[in-house]
Amino acid sequence: MLLTAAQSGLLIVDVQEKLAPVMSEPRRVLQNCGLLLRAAARLGVPALVSEQYPRGIGPTVVDLRQWIGPEAIAEKIHFSCADEPALLERLGAWNRPQLVVAGIEAHICVLQTALGLAARGFRPFVVADACASRQPSSEALAMDRLRQAGVAVVSTEMVLFEWLNRAGTPEFKELSPLIR
Repeated sequence: MLLTAAQSGLLIVDVQEKLAPVMSEPRRVLQNCGLLLRAAARLGVPALVSEQYPRGIGPTVVDLRQWIGPEAIAEKIHFSCADEPALLERLGAWNRPQLVVAGIEAHICVLQTALGLAARGFRPFVVADACASRQPSSEALAMDRLRQAGVAVVSTEMVLFEWLNRAGTPEFKELSPLIR
């Protein structure tokens, strides 16, 4: 199944000030999550950003806050966004079955979120190059487990070009240079 902008929502999980710097590849995650947020905004894909206990872990990193408004941030205490009633309600209100999921940590909050969303009838697509864990081995295990559970594991470019669907549009001309 291909992603479409009309059927997708974007969920960025816990890319926060005190957590992001200790990830195995924080710059890659910030760059790709930023690209996903920019593409979502340009293509009309609704986006939500979760924050795990922000009083302790800090807010979403400033690199990403420039692409979202405060209304797009949802605080949580469960590891899985799918177990957070208010967050799940917001995702359901979009009435979009495809949820593109990225963030940190891959083997904890991203994994539990994607599996929980799938169990609740969504079709999650986890963006591998926009996720990270402290240990690369934990990230690899998470991606393997997601695949085994039937969750699609994709790349940032796959999401972008599937959302765009064709070349030659104003959106293509604006977004495609961002990945070169």
